Amino acid sequence: MRTLRTIYVRSAPGSRTRGWLIAGHWAFPVALGRGGILANKREGDGGTPRGNFRLRRLWWRADRFPRPLTRLPTRPIGPMDAWCEDPQDRRYNRAIQMTGGQLGDRLRRDDHLYDFIVEIDQNTRPRVSGRGSAVFIHVAKPRLGSSAGCVAMPRARLQRLLEKVSTATRINIR
Repeated sequence: MRTLRTIYVRSAPGSRTRGWLIAGHWAFPVALGRGGILANKREGDGGTPRGNFRLRRLWWRADRFPRPLTRLPTRPIGPMDAWCEDPQDRRYNRAIQMTGGQLGDRLRRDDHLYDFIVEIDQNTRPRVSGRGSAVFIHVAKPRLGSSAGCVAMPRARLQRLLEKVSTATRINIR
């Protein structure tokens, strides 16, 4: 199994919330953030960040699916796993454990969008408060409805892509 060096994501002509993912010989439509691809990503703007990022790890719902074939480090999503989206919190744009009514992006969702999440290194080195958090590659809504700023695709395509990527793979969003 050969690992992809780079995955490219480009806006689809005439639509800021749809794009194309090109990975080796594959090209297929993906959903983008409701704000389109933005060079100046800000927290809550709904934009998918423009840039060249590393793939860090795969989070998945082990209670729904067996461990996927991938060269990425993996972590099952637990009931309290979440992502800190509060720019005032010292844990901003990091995985956290939630309790009770805390705010944040829960990773264990009923709607299946986060059954598989590829964490990318957007706004991690350095981590800048307010420059965007919880930007992932994940499962798309039906009919490729827009995301909150992530790159989203149908589950079957994402599972096939996972077989071809590693931490050496870059995602280039333009």
